[in-house]
Amino acid sequence: QVQLVESGGGSVQAGGSLRLSCAASERALSTYAVGWFRQAPGKEREFVARISWPGGTAYYADSMKGRFTISRDNAKNTVYLQMNSLQVDDTAVYYCSAGRPSPGQYWGRGTLVTVSS
Repeated sequence: QVQLVESGGGSVQAGGSLRLSCAASERALSTYAVGWFRQAPGKEREFVARISWPGGTAYYADSMKGRFTISRDNAKNTVYLQMNSLQVDDTAVYYCSAGRPSPGQYWGRGTLVTVSS
């Protein structure tokens, strides 16, 4: 069992930045593929970004390319999502997920990101 805890959400104005963190207890997050997903009010959950295992290759949804960066810090057992140039449409609850070979096996409870104009 992998317990994931997201943090770093909050309120920001359009054009601003936030860095989300996904921390795992006990199990080494470095041995899982990890992804970020989001769910806006009234919408389906959608893929944001993921980092593969092994290899550490990053993949992004088209609308996030160039604005969001996913990365790992294995020493801290944490995966980050750096979000720049935030837009009002980025407002959502952001979830972290881990699994092998792909994310989706374990989920955190989410962290809320609110972007205002």
